[in-house]
Amino acid sequence: MAYLHCLPPSIEPRVSDHIPEIIEMIKQILDNGCAYTIQGDVYFSVDKFPDYGRLSGRKLEDNRAGERVAVDSRKKNPADFALWKSAKEGEPFWDSPWGPGRPGWHIECSAMSATYLGYSFDIHGGGMDLIFPHHENEIAQSCAACHMSNVTYWIHNGFVTIDSEKMSKSLGNFFTIRQVLELYHPLALRLFLMGTHYRSPINYSEIQLESASDRIFYIYQTLHDCENILSQHDEASRKDSIPSGTALCIDKFNDEFLTSMSDDFHTPVTLAAMSEPLKTINDLLHTRKGKKQELRIVSLAALENTIRNVLTLLGLFPGSYTEALQELRDYALKRARLTEDQVLQKIEERNKARKNKQYEESDAIRKYLSDVGIALMDSPGGTTWRPAIPLALQEQLVAAS
Repeated sequence: MAYLHCLPPSIEPRVSDHIPEIIEMIKQILDNGCAYTIQGDVYFSVDKFPDYGRLSGRKLEDNRAGERVAVDSRKKNPADFALWKSAKEGEPFWDSPWGPGRPGWHIECSAMSATYLGYSFDIHGGGMDLIFPHHENEIAQSCAACHMSNVTYWIHNGFVTIDSEKMSKSLGNFFTIRQVLELYHPLALRLFLMGTHYRSPINYSEIQLESASDRIFYIYQTLHDCENILSQHDEASRKDSIPSGTALCIDKFNDEFLTSMSDDFHTPVTLAAMSEPLKTINDLLHTRKGKKQELRIVSLAALENTIRNVLTLLGLFPGSYTEALQELRDYALKRARLTEDQVLQKIEERNKARKNKQYEESDAIRKYLSDVGIALMDSPGGTTWRPAIPLALQEQLVAAS
């Protein structure tokens, strides 16, 4: 999580440390007439909570009892769920007013969130599969314990699919973030994840990771080049008013950022909106017209600052563009199964072939490197390399589009 720039939780409570709070909440639900006891078990009575189903939109008659656990014929309604389960041999247990036992599967979340956040709080997260029954049951038991209980926003993320199949151990397509980070930069993975709206299913594939890695290299390279030019000018040269064209580009980007992020964290729109200011920076850096633009340095400084602020808010600012670019190169070499010395040797062989007008050989070297995700860039100053999407995957992208 730290590699992915995810902030750590302020509190990470454990159920086993909050048994007294859980028992107290169950008592409140019983006192309010929304639960009943049977032989050491305590069940929530869904018939006592008319709003049951308001989150998922499901009606009680639609619920299929026993879908995940065996039906208990002692329950008043098959949809009633356990708040406290009596002790069974081999299971951990705690003493309670109803005898030794353990909490049900839902009550722990209500009790711990109420302990640290109060009965009303802003945001509750979780996977799409938790809407029913878990979060539905949380709402019911929390409101039954305290009628003022409320969550303002429910944030449910979509599933991850692998090459369009749902990730699962049974299909053998299950892997961890740590495994992904062996071959891809953490911030490339973060960019990939933010490229799909969080509520939508996200399709993980090699081509998607390569595209995200290529994109984030472009972003950091652009800002690195901008930073290099700015370092050659003192602060005084940036004090002038921002040219109207640049100011318009920045205002448009800031408006799109605020609008899209205010629209249920619509990160794909934000990332797409970044293209225009990045293109403007590259025009100012590399085109003949851009280099001649009045107050060019003022424009570059304002644009770099604007993009950096948004990257920071999105958790995509690397701290050092130089270090991030080198890390992205190292990952590309690892995927290509080459060392930098081997790439430089290939560049030297290609230079000799070109000098000797052996163009087929020089093209073959370029293609070999391109096949494994290494792009060569020729300039008056010589040939350099950068990570790129492997040629076969590029062809897939073209075919798909």
